[in-house]
Amino acid sequence: MRREADFFDNAELDLVYMSRRLREALKIERLLTDAGIEYLVETGTYTGGFLIKRELTGAFFYVAPADVVRTRELLVGNRYKPYEAD
Repeated sequence: MRREADFFDNAELDLVYMSRRLREALKIERLLTDAGIEYLVETGTYTGGFLIKRELTGAFFYVAPADVVRTRELLVGNRYKPYEAD
């Protein structure tokens, strides 16, 4: 279920997915909601482009540490690639 930032209080959340397209972000929201996972989604910028670098906007999905493994398994099971820190 989608939650606001204050729901998580000051807990450290983990980034599990970054969507570059609205349609994809809506599918991820539906997937997480149907699974009963509480998540936070925020917009943010990322750098995109091969030859010409530019700042683009995407949707960033965060979950509590206790839900990270389950969320990653859900994403992989539905053919999405979870975010991996460099």
